[in-house]
Order: sequence, then structure tokens, then C-alpha cells
Amino acid sequence: MTMRVKTAPLTYTILLTVIVSVIFLISVVVSIISLSNDQCNCSTAKVKYELVPQNRKKLISNKHKLAVLVPYRERFEELLEFAPYMNRFLDSQNVDHDIFILNQVDQFRFNRASLINAGFLQVKNDYDYVAMHDVDLLPLNPNLRYTYPEQPLHLAAPNLHPKYHYEKFIGGILLINSKQLELVNGLSNRYWGWGLEDDEFYVRLKDARLNVTRPENITSGVNDTFRHIHGKERKRDSTKCFNQREVTRRRDRHTGLHDVKFDVVSRKNMEIDGAPLLIINIRLHCNRTATPWCDCSTKKGDQKG
Repeated sequence: MTMRVKTAPLTYTILLTVIVSVIFLISVVVSIISLSNDQCNCSTAKVKYELVPQNRKKLISNKHKLAVLVPYRERFEELLEFAPYMNRFLDSQNVDHDIFILNQVDQFRFNRASLINAGFLQVKNDYDYVAMHDVDLLPLNPNLRYTYPEQPLHLAAPNLHPKYHYEKFIGGILLINSKQLELVNGLSNRYWGWGLEDDEFYVRLKDARLNVTRPENITSGVNDTFRHIHGKERKRDSTKCFNQREVTRRRDRHTGLHDVKFDVVSRKNMEIDGAPLLIINIRLHCNRTATPWCDCSTKKGDQKG
């Protein structure tokens, strides 16, 4: 009796293996070609990648760089919320930025304007525009754009700010390019304590024929455009002593960037929830003859120049 070996199934198996192998090789070749094409597109695209502090990669698609200048003293709880929030907000707009906390470490009253002047002098060579930014004001509407302004841009506009609504108000958050800030000689150094330095700055801008612009086509209002995280328990230093009230109601044509006196005590890199920032500890100097109200606890006869 002769036995027959069934070879057909084995032949089909070999043939199927060959077909699968050929298909695999073709797919590999196609993948290699596609990857090569993608690499070519990436190398020719006009997109810049660079490292920012703490080696955090960021996609940069514009040529301008923003310095966020935050005048600061004893507002750590607000800072813990501000830094990561603003970093994410600006990243979402693809704004190339760094955050600078201008920490006043002297014994004098808080001077927001002088801190901004001092901070700007530290960063002006590396940044072509700045945001003068309060640490307790967070933008909620993503249509508030932090892109480079051709004219000073007041983001915290009177019709949007939760508290201040007069037409000449330019506090809270103001963007201005470096050339324009130098043109107006920065801010007045006479404003120790809380308030009025931004009103004087508004007059400086107008005198220089700069047009203060504000956000357009914003559908939110005073209740939902910003979050004001200034606690009610935090008291503002609104004391007026000596002849402060009289002097600070007038336009200051004498002080500014050119004569702000300060020392940089130290610089500290810090990261809060992944948000890098640089703390600049600043010691301001006070000309007690010109502005004795830098320290209202001192009697006039006890002042030293």
C-alpha cells in the first residue's frame, strides 16, 4: 500500500509567509520615506525652539520677548498662585516670556514705580517689551493678548477691572515696549506708599503723544475678566505724611529711570509648580530731603539726608 503525502497545505503556508514578508518590507520602506519627508519639513519650518530657565522647552513662534515685571513685598500666598497660573496663561498664547519678582527688601514704604524702574534697568538689554503686572490680578479671559504692543496696551481696562473704573486708570496690568518706556523716562520715583504712581505715568504717556490702547472685542466684564486675589485682610499703605499729598498730585518732570537709586542685594532662581521665575531682591534708596514720606514713622526734625 502506497502512502501519499499532502503537500498543498505546506505550499500555501510558505506562500503566505512570503506574501506577509513582502508586505512588511514595503511598509518599512514607506515609513522610512515618510519620516525622511517629515524631517525635511521640520528643518525648513520657520519655528524656533530654545531652552528657558530650568531647561524647560518652549515653542517660540515670534521674535519678541516679554519680561513680566512684578513689584512685590510680602505677598507669598498670592505669588504661589500667580507664578504657575501666569506661566500657563502665557504659554497658551505662545508668548516668549520670563517672570521677574521685584522684591523690595529695604525698610522704606513700598514703592511700586521705583521697583519697576529698577527691574527694567536690569532686563532691558534682553527683552523688547515688559508687562507691569500686579501679583494679585489674574486674567481669566484668554482673549486678553500679551503679544508685543506697538502702543502701550492697558489690559486691565476700566471697563474690565473688578475695582477701578475711571477713564485714566492704567494700573493693574500694562504692556509697553522698551523703547517707549525709555522715551518717557520710566515712572516717577516719588510715590512711596500705595497709589497715584500709575496716574502720573498716564500723564507721561500723554505728554509723549503715546496712545494708551485697550483690549477690543472682549465679551466678558468686570466680574469675569480678571480674578483679584488681594485678600480683604491685607491693608494698603495709603498714609499721607509731610507734604506728600501736595507733591504727588503734580506731574513729576524730574525723576524716573535716569535717577532711580537702588542696590540689587541678590538674585534667586525659583520654581513654583513648574513655573520658573527670578526673584531680584532690591534695596531702594530714599532722598529724605526730596521725599521724606518714604518713612512716615520719622519725625521731620529727626530726618537724615
